[in-house]
Amino acid sequence: MPTLNDALRHFELPRLEARLLLSHVTGLSHAGMVSAGADELPAAQWQAFSQLASRRLAGEPVAYLLGWREFYGREFAVSPAVLIPRPETEHLVEAVLDKVGRKRAANVVDLGTGSGIIACTLALEAPQWQLSAVDLSPAALAVAQGNAANLGAAVLFYQGSWLTPLPESMRFDAIVSNPPYIERHDHHLAEGDVRFEPRMALTDEHDGLACLREIAATAPARLLPGGWLLVEHGYDQGAACRELFAAAGLQQVATLPDLAGNDRVTLGNKP
Repeated sequence: MPTLNDALRHFELPRLEARLLLSHVTGLSHAGMVSAGADELPAAQWQAFSQLASRRLAGEPVAYLLGWREFYGREFAVSPAVLIPRPETEHLVEAVLDKVGRKRAANVVDLGTGSGIIACTLALEAPQWQLSAVDLSPAALAVAQGNAANLGAAVLFYQGSWLTPLPESMRFDAIVSNPPYIERHDHHLAEGDVRFEPRMALTDEHDGLACLREIAATAPARLLPGGWLLVEHGYDQGAACRELFAAAGLQQVATLPDLAGNDRVTLGNKP
């Protein structure tokens, strides 16, 4: 059997990816693998590592192979039923916390919650808030509910399309969403990790603005006076989202950039 060091070099994987997969199989930390580098891998661990490495070389995302991805300093379980959390979405979380104010009571809903990263993070960062989360996919909701339970996040979950499954009487201080916003013919859908992610969570099978249009048109009626609508969108959709928000009667409409300087989050306030 190869040693741990031999295993790290055996496959043409980036060093960090190989280390993550080997740590997953052996249960060893980075320091533990360094100190045990000359030790032989047990046959079962070598076989498991080889299988994971082969799947990664075939393009399968590391997050799905490990079963988790870090977001806002916490580990969230992921599966092919949900999108892989991305750091850009942290800008959306920060914008909600800033606009609503984490120290006061508030009613907030996350539409299209996926793995629950937004709803769970907000519930943990602002424990005085009441969080609800909606998703059309039962499989995605199961992942989100598992994350909420594992992290101790108090979130109410609803299955259905956008605002439809929520009780008609519910009104919100903030409605937040990271909806499908990729145009159906975008070449990125056939590249990299995105090939393995759920298509319905990536594209609206239209021009990339269909879900954003629906949310902008329906959300204001469910906002409390002074409430905020905040959405994540594509780098080239800021102007279109601002127009949708303004047409829906929202004020203080603005688009916030991500760390790369690209348009990423558009928000607006109900008068």
